[in-house]
This record gives sequence, structure tokens and C-alpha cells, in this order.
Amino acid sequence: MNLEFLLEYNPVILALFATLFTWGVTALGSSMVFFFKSINKKVLNSMLGFAAGVMIAASFWSLLKPAIEMEEANGGIGWIPAVIGFLTGGAFLFLVDKLLPHLHLGLSIDKAEGIKTSWQRSVLLVLAITLHNIPEGLAVGVAFGALANNPDTGMLAGAIALTIGIGLQNFPEGAAVSIPLRREGFSRLKSFNYGQLSGVVEPIAGVAGAYLVLVMTPLLPYALSFAAGAMIFVVVEELIPESQTGHETDLSTVGAMIGFAAMMFLDVALG
Repeated sequence: MNLEFLLEYNPVILALFATLFTWGVTALGSSMVFFFKSINKKVLNSMLGFAAGVMIAASFWSLLKPAIEMEEANGGIGWIPAVIGFLTGGAFLFLVDKLLPHLHLGLSIDKAEGIKTSWQRSVLLVLAITLHNIPEGLAVGVAFGALANNPDTGMLAGAIALTIGIGLQNFPEGAAVSIPLRREGFSRLKSFNYGQLSGVVEPIAGVAGAYLVLVMTPLLPYALSFAAGAMIFVVVEELIPESQTGHETDLSTVGAMIGFAAMMFLDVALG
């Protein structure tokens, strides 16, 4: 596959189109609410497990590994930006989780997290899902922003593989948002709108990540590791616990294994 013509475009533009794609896949998944009013718990856990597996694999193969290799190629110590960036990304999401008002599906309004507010339940539910999508958009943006420092087809293929992987897990994630919202009493149209709206943050985070990498190129290994840390925080804090609710935890584990393998295949085969 000839990808050289894409290298002629500004990495920020490429990041925008890539994250518009991932947002579109989220919307496609959310559209399942027009066909289904409820979702089987076994299916939901499997989908959440799949999303977790993709994000774990992407964090290493698409972000941490390239960050270490870049730093070592520049004569530095590979683990330093990897560790610092990774922990900083996790700390950032930790602060956002504590400050941003949000409510997880299935919980009563008094279980809302973050700063106390009088916002409506629907807004808090959407913000909880939006929180998941910030590191995903950031990861794609940083991966494309890296092309400014290393404009070769291998790096581009890796960024595309990451985009496809994030898109793959966004489809079940979109369905896992909209269908439960329908069960909470929202109309099909409103459930769809809230579900796809949660993905709007991905193009914003993607463009921001790519632009920051362009203006601060020496920080690229730290930026890649930052995105990895943010994604792992979401996986451990939200996706895995949510996928393990109920009695069919084996299915969520299988889903995570399949998701990891799928993302690993995409990154190694294409990148």
C-alpha cells in the first residue's frame, strides 16, 4: 500500500481526518440504538473488554515502544521519557476524573463524581463517556504529529494502524453508551445524539495533540508516553471494572484478549 502521498499533508490535518473517522465510528456504533432497545449484559461486557484490550495494546505498541525507540535513537535513555510521560498522563486523567462532574451508567445521581453540580443527569452521563475519549483522540493526534519529526511510511502506517484500532473499539463503545441510555428512559434519537456527542472530543484532542507535538518536537517521546498513561488510566479505572460487573466475567476477559491481539496485529502488520 503506497502511503507516501499522505506525507505531503500537514500532520495536524491528517490527525483531524483520522479523529473525524474515529468519531464517525462512534456515531455508527451509537446508531445501533435505532435497532435495539436493550443490550445483553454478556455482550456489553465482551464489548467493554474488547475496548480495554485494544487500548492496552495501543498504549504499548503504538505509543510507549516508539517513545523508547525515539529517545534511544537520539542518544537518550529510553525509559526516562517513557516513565515520566506515562505517569504524568495517568496523573492528568486522575485530576480530570476528580474535577470533572460525571456519572457512570446505572448509578443514581447521588453517586456522581467530580465537583458537585446541579447539571442534569443526562449531561453527567455523557461527560463520563467523554472522559474515555480524551486519551484516545490525544493518542491518535500525537501519533500523526510524530510525522513532523520522522516523516516515513513506517511511522505513518503505525499512526493509521492506531486510528483503525481506536475506531474498532469505538464502534462497540458507541453502542455501549447509546443503548443503555435508551434503557434509562431516553428516546432513541436523544440516546444516539448523546452517544455520538461523547466522541466529539476526539477530533479536538487529536488536533491539539498533533499541534503541540509540532511546536514542541523534543517532547515527542514524552507526549507519546503521556497519551499511553492516560489510556491505561481509563482502562484500569473505568473499562475493566465496568466489564467485570455481573457473573459473566470470563467473556470480558476473552474480549480483552481478542482486542489486544487485534490491535497488536494491526500495529505490527501495518506499522
